[in-house]
Amino acid sequence: MHSPTGYARPTGPLAPGAAAERSGLDYCGRFAPSPTGPLHAGSLVAALASWLDARAHDGRWLVRIEDVDLPRCIAGADRQILGQLEALGLVPDEAPIWQSKRGGVYAKALQRLVDAGLAYPCGCTRAQIAADHAGRGSPVPRHGELAYPGSCRPERGGLLGRAARAWRFRVDGKGGAPAVVHWQDRRLGAQSQDVERAVGDFVLKRADGLWAYQLAVVVDDAEQGVTDVVRGEDLLDNTPRQLLLQSALGVPAPRHLHLPLVRAADGEKLSKRHGAAALALAGEAQRLATLGDAARALGLPLELHRPAAGSTRADWLARAVAAWGERLALPTTPTAWP
Repeated sequence: MHSPTGYARPTGPLAPGAAAERSGLDYCGRFAPSPTGPLHAGSLVAALASWLDARAHDGRWLVRIEDVDLPRCIAGADRQILGQLEALGLVPDEAPIWQSKRGGVYAKALQRLVDAGLAYPCGCTRAQIAADHAGRGSPVPRHGELAYPGSCRPERGGLLGRAARAWRFRVDGKGGAPAVVHWQDRRLGAQSQDVERAVGDFVLKRADGLWAYQLAVVVDDAEQGVTDVVRGEDLLDNTPRQLLLQSALGVPAPRHLHLPLVRAADGEKLSKRHGAAALALAGEAQRLATLGDAARALGLPLELHRPAAGSTRADWLARAVAAWGERLALPTTPTAWP
């Protein structure tokens, strides 16, 4: 990764148990679902891949409930997800954590960034950001959102008497260095993004008082010692922002493997938002069939797609770990996928 020269990393531990001194040889993976509904075929692929990757490396596998966006969460969905994982034999090595209970840790991280001059209050509304872009003649949308132009940066006058609505991370550091991030994905190969042009100074704490996903995930990955992030390629765009935050906070950056998405018949990503059905896990046969479907999506050997009669989950998972290890164990070049 390219770390902009303008960054002054804060000193001191991120939080008790921070992973800043962990060995690069220790593997720790995680699955981090949002409890907006039960697991479906798409989210299971990410869960299974992250579990297989951890087991193939004799590493730890954790589950984190990413319920930081409380208005979108459904009561009881967290426990339902944990029950589905257990039914499939995907059991974490430590007790899960809930982001909604960790506001104090995120507040400390934000204060460190503020003290280092890397975060600032923002009073802009969406309408004001759009007006700023219009005044500059800037082209529109990136996924329907405009890159933040830094209107409230201290050197541009700050809040100018307005109330602070949110807190933002300045992607150029303090010295005006270009926020171009380069990284290597284990499947997709070399990646790069000019974060200032594509996203701009991004939100760390939202106008509604909730913590932003980017800060929460970086703090949690660091504190839990996560070395490898295995997730869907729809989250690839988040990676450069998280790498910038990791650099600014002085915590290790994990390796990344972004998976092909499971798509519905219309070609759209399979998701809860688009009506993806909950997993069918009524008995052993259904559970094995569900695992087999996920194996097919991951391009694992044909024998895992439809387990033979009399197979057990333990046997299936052991064979899947062996197959994953042969194909994906920390590749040094981009992995070929079907």
